[in-house]
This record gives sequence, C-alpha cells and structure tokens, in this order.
Amino acid sequence: MVDVVVAGVNFMDTGTRWGFTKAMHTLPMSPGVEGAGRVSAVGDGVTDVKVGDRVAWSFAWGSYAQQVIVPAAQLVPVPDDIDFETAASVMLQGLTALSLVRDSHRLEAGQTALIHAAAGGVGLLLTQIIKILGGQALGRVSREEKFTVVKSAGADVVIVAPASKFGDEVLNATDGRGVDVVYDGTGGEGFFDSIRSLNHYGAMVMFGLPAGPPPEINVFTLPRNIRITAPSVLQSALEGDRLARYSAQLFDWLRTGRLAVHVGRRYPLSDAAKAHIDIESRRTTGKLLLIP
Repeated sequence: MVDVVVAGVNFMDTGTRWGFTKAMHTLPMSPGVEGAGRVSAVGDGVTDVKVGDRVAWSFAWGSYAQQVIVPAAQLVPVPDDIDFETAASVMLQGLTALSLVRDSHRLEAGQTALIHAAAGGVGLLLTQIIKILGGQALGRVSREEKFTVVKSAGADVVIVAPASKFGDEVLNATDGRGVDVVYDGTGGEGFFDSIRSLNHYGAMVMFGLPAGPPPEINVFTLPRNIRITAPSVLQSALEGDRLARYSAQLFDWLRTGRLAVHVGRRYPLSDAAKAHIDIESRRTTGKLLLIP
C-alpha cells in the first residue's frame, strides 16, 4: 500500500473513462496509472521495499486516489533529492520517451527527429532526450502559444501547423532531406505528411491515437525503404530490468540538470474531471498533476 502524494494525469486516462481499457470492465473504479508517494504497508514476503520508502510507479490502475495498492515489482525508489512531483512527472511519460528513442527507433547522434504534440508531457521530455543523445529535434505544435515552451526545451526548430499541413515546413527545415524518424503520439490525421517528411530510410513511430487511427494504406504505394511501427512502449519499458534502468537514467538526468520537467497545471484530486476536460482540449502544455 502506498500513500499517494501526487498522481499523474495522462491522455490514456481519458480512454479508461470512456471504457476503452479493461480497467473499466469492473465498476466502481478509479482512473490513473502513475504517481509517487510513501509506502504505508507491505504484503507478506515483500522484502524489496519497506514502510516509509519514497517510491514512484508507472502502471498501477486506480492511481487517482489517496492510497493505492501497487505490486512491489512496479515500484521504483525515488532518490531523496528528487521531489515527488518531479518523480511522478517522468514515470509514464518519461519511460515512454526513453523507450521511443532506445527501443522503437534507436536514435543515433546526428539523426533528426520530428516530434508531434511537442508541447505535451511526452513531447517536451522526448525533445530534451533527443538533444541529450546528440540528435536534432523538430517539434510540431498546433498553436502559437505553445512555441516558447517547446523552444525552451531545446528544439532546434518549432513548427506551428495543424496536424495535416506541416510537410513542406519539415522539408524546408531539413533542406529537402527529410527527417530520420517521426515520433507521433497524436494519431492518423497527419499520417501522409509524416510519411512525406521522412528521408529515404526513415522510420515512422506511432505510439498514440487520440486524434484517431491512421488511414488504411497500400504499403506498395509508400516509399520502399521507410519503416512504420506502432510499438507498445509501456510493454517495452516494463520488460525485464528496463523499469529500474530507465527510471534510474531519468532520475540521473534530472539530478544533473540535463532533463527538466514542465508542470503545466496542478489540480486537487477532487478536480480530476476538470483535468480531463483540459487535457482533452489540447490547450495544455507539459504535465498535469493531481494532488490528493
């Protein structure tokens, strides 16, 4: 059992509310899958954690709560010099971003990436991690007011354009070469412009569908050497020892100042519905947090 100090809000939580996930099959239930807090009780045979430990987690159903039961194997220790809000802000979205550049398409120094929804929680972390790894980051946002926060995250180029009209700007920014990889957590609306934005051996990585699924395509009409993948980034991040290794890497980058979190808004737990309205509006930036 963990006393929740802060819970993270993610777009996938709205899908839980809509009934798109198995968690909604049994009612009553609470949305939310990530947070940070202190261990208040441990089960029989648990030796890796103890009462009082500062911990965070990334995939425990029902995290919109004052207390939550989390399997010990899904807990990671939070260093004393990392506050709970920061820890909660990088669990699901930070693990997603790190898995994207290590497992979905291993980004190499010198490669160029296009990041859709670059002002969101994943987008801002992904932009920074790409720069840490020596890549070039092109961030796309839908509104002018999001330009500054993405530029502050280190993006080399920020493109303000709707999801279906950005290809020309990407090609102009890369002198016609295109990008090595597109990281798209938005869905199918900009699919064809994303494909057009890739270079001859580029990779299209689709890891979310809030704007709907991609169109049906005949693969033989696409450029021959591109790669399209729709990874389960959470499965990748939680397999084997990745959870421990990836979270430790994120905490190290935070500690040394190479990575920073941007908390867009904080809400009392009782305003979870308001947090969902805001995240669905696409007008938020950074991480949204609930405080019990």
